[in-house]
Amino acid sequence: MSLIDQVRLAGVVGAGGGGFPAHVKLGSKADIIIANGAECEPLLHKDAAVMEHYAADVVRGVELSMVATGAKEGVIGIKAKKKGAVEAIEAACKGTNVRVQLLGDFYPAGDEYDLVYTVTGKLIPPGGLPIHVGAIVNNVETLVNIAQSVSGKPVTHKTITIAGAVAEPVSLTVPIGISYRECIAAAGGATCDDPVLAIGGLMMGETTDDLDRTVVKTSTGAIILSRDHHVMQKKFKPAKLQASIGKSACDQCRYCTEFCPRFLLGYQVEPHQVMRTLAFTGTGAERFNEWAALCCSCGLCTLYACPEELYPKEACDDSKAVLRKQNFKWTGKTDIKVHPMRDGRHVPIKSLMKKMHVEQYDSPAPLRPGIVETNLLVLPLKQSAGAPTIPLVKVGDTVKAGQPISEPAPNALGAIIHAPFAAKVTAIANDRITLTK
Repeated sequence: MSLIDQVRLAGVVGAGGGGFPAHVKLGSKADIIIANGAECEPLLHKDAAVMEHYAADVVRGVELSMVATGAKEGVIGIKAKKKGAVEAIEAACKGTNVRVQLLGDFYPAGDEYDLVYTVTGKLIPPGGLPIHVGAIVNNVETLVNIAQSVSGKPVTHKTITIAGAVAEPVSLTVPIGISYRECIAAAGGATCDDPVLAIGGLMMGETTDDLDRTVVKTSTGAIILSRDHHVMQKKFKPAKLQASIGKSACDQCRYCTEFCPRFLLGYQVEPHQVMRTLAFTGTGAERFNEWAALCCSCGLCTLYACPEELYPKEACDDSKAVLRKQNFKWTGKTDIKVHPMRDGRHVPIKSLMKKMHVEQYDSPAPLRPGIVETNLLVLPLKQSAGAPTIPLVKVGDTVKAGQPISEPAPNALGAIIHAPFAAKVTAIANDRITLTK
């Protein structure tokens, strides 16, 4: 059986948040495989934990990917400050064709466009993908899962970080489908009143007060803060209010643009131009929306750059939604030149945490041995890019650990979902399967 089939049958998807099915990437021809271990979301540590404890699998996943794609070079990008991860990966790289690329401690060093440029010196075409410059980028945990798929091990568990206002910030191995409420309990419980979650991180994650949301294949962890924390107050403001504040208060200072990592790479991303759109009452909004087309939604403009604490990232998100409805295709500048001030405008993680008032939560979150136990799993049928999967089981069925319980429709983009442990199927809804041990 080919590696591509083994990876497909194991249900491997991008574990860093993107969720693109890994077997599809492995079907491309590439020059270089890049493992993304940058992990630049403040307070998250799961990638570092994965690299420290599964270094051999990370390197093996890169090697297998090189063979499958014909790549001649393999690189693992890690921030130099993650000393334990660097030591473990460098030791595992000895005697292989895989090397380590040390990265600076700035945000967002893990953005694919930024990482590919740092490693290869090549700029991805506007609106393009890493493969357009011969690169395939995968999160380090994805590569662990690729390595383990060769042994027939499906993706049933996830490494996540629980940090912020909890008694014991920690990285955990948990079954997919467990609730964040149980994960927070495993971290000693919340230490604030009225806790809310930033699932996936404070910068690019989703903010919710639903502690019963469940861990999926793309989960990286959650930051817990009080609802009245400054960052959470910003994130919970209704979209219409965010836009009206921006319309009335934006003075076109350009800080959002001058700190934008994509703008500094030379791409035509200018959030201050998008903010102008908020004041348009006639024609012109469509044209100015295009300044958001190449935005990566890193959140730096909203949570760091804007001196008036407005919402340029959210304005860009709204503009991109409009462009998607119009089936917009990039027709702008393609001759990209890196901004001469790029290196001088990197935003250090410590400065970012200070601006967001979360520096008091900056502490290690080491991986705890063992697996967090639960009796109930709620598994969404959509856990990756593509279409939702289709159940292979019915209510009342008994399933074994590792058994496929849903799969994509024939020829549809998606990934098989497996049972993390032996259980009974107790409910099937339009968008989820519930298993009870």
